[in-house]
Amino acid sequence: MRHEIHLAGYGIRLEPVTTAHAEALQALTDDALWAGMTSPRPLDADAYAAHIDAQLQAPGTFAFVLLGDDGTVRGTTSFYEYSAAQRRIEVGSTWYGREFWGGRTNPAAKRLLFGHAFDELGVARVALRCDARNTRSAAAIQRLGAVPEGVLRSHRSSPDGSRGDTAYFSVLEAEWPDVRRGLDERLGELLDERPA
Repeated sequence: MRHEIHLAGYGIRLEPVTTAHAEALQALTDDALWAGMTSPRPLDADAYAAHIDAQLQAPGTFAFVLLGDDGTVRGTTSFYEYSAAQRRIEVGSTWYGREFWGGRTNPAAKRLLFGHAFDELGVARVALRCDARNTRSAAAIQRLGAVPEGVLRSHRSSPDGSRGDTAYFSVLEAEWPDVRRGLDERLGELLDERPA
């Protein structure tokens, strides 16, 4: 879905993704990084542009490109399955180029997204999910302050046709002040330690 949400802070910017970002995003991917996604890995810029077009057509999906303050493309993330009536949203379809793993990129992006979801959209629940085999992503989600909710069995199809389980996590409105404080403290430490 096309949108005009622009978020910035902590050394990054989240801007609406467009097909103009396809080449830079595709260049950051590799087979291992893409493992666990439900769509085939785009192998060239045209294929990634088609992937972006599909995101832009999906109702309730707000896809972003993640940029450093210097304009460097770092990866992508999305809001999706937004229900204003039910006051819930999910954050996902997230990946970053390997050079941006382990620094402030992920906590900064989630701080901006959670802040917008709770403080601007007024949601009561932000959910996150990952392939249950992806222990690295599950650990990163929990470090953000999200609570594990369980595993949905045979919940997703892989591009090769196999079925996979999905691990679910959430942050609730009542938990947001503590999660925000934890992210702000973590980001303060990361900003003092290193630039990326």
